[in-house]
Amino acid sequence: MGSLKEIRTRISSVISTRQITSAMKMVSAAKLRRAQDAIIRMRPYATKLLEILSNLSNSYDDEPDNLYTPHHEIKKVLLVAIASNKGLCGAFNSNVGKKIIFLIEEEYSALNASDQVDIFCIGKKCSEFLKSKGYSITENHHDLFDHLSYEAISSLATKMFSSFALGIYDEIKIVYNQFRNAAVHDLVIEQFLPIISLNNEKGASKENHFDFILEPSKEFILNVLIPKALKIQLFKALLDSHASEHGARMTAMHKATDNASEMIKQLQLDYNKARQASITKEILEIVGGAEALKK
Repeated sequence: MGSLKEIRTRISSVISTRQITSAMKMVSAAKLRRAQDAIIRMRPYATKLLEILSNLSNSYDDEPDNLYTPHHEIKKVLLVAIASNKGLCGAFNSNVGKKIIFLIEEEYSALNASDQVDIFCIGKKCSEFLKSKGYSITENHHDLFDHLSYEAISSLATKMFSSFALGIYDEIKIVYNQFRNAAVHDLVIEQFLPIISLNNEKGASKENHFDFILEPSKEFILNVLIPKALKIQLFKALLDSHASEHGARMTAMHKATDNASEMIKQLQLDYNKARQASITKEILEIVGGAEALKK
């Protein structure tokens, strides 16, 4: 137990910290509402578009002009890590980095041994985490969160599926936090390319797919709709991550505020004990001095 002055200083410091964390919680709550509205509006459209896209792609796997179907052999992989530019949001950023490391060391260990795994980072914190673990980052795209919009991510999505179409990468996966609610977000690994049928992932046979009548033409669908759908999928992943970030930060600041309140209670108790001990000591000294004068 420290002196009364030291305890008073600590109480004042913790009160100031609680004010900061409480303000950050309210700011994150306001930002979360906007981000949550954005992903809730986007998700049904993106999910349905992906369903149509996967069925269409499966129907034309054997077409030579379909550039987005699986390659025969995976020689090089691109992993896209979506995190945030800021901290103070618990394990939000480090979990993405750890999942990237898991994929590199476990699923793609053979390719990693021959330097055939590239990493794109969206968010400074994940990039810093991976660099601290000794991994090299091929590209950083931190500015996307400054003005998060469909137009902002369009060029990156175009670069990604162009690299796949040209054979630079044989597989592209995105790792991000998928928003569920303010307190819960799921870390997911989503295959961006090649396009895999949702029905095949569930074990259905290829015969279960619909035979679509395409208008205006199959070529238009493959060359226009698929790139647009892929941009939407990347945009949805960024919106999911953005909402999850604010939810994680709000939760972290809420816990920090509660912990500060508990610490203040304990410090006030320690202060009262120290003050009582000081008063008792002074009384004993006065009584002892009075007894000495009587003698």
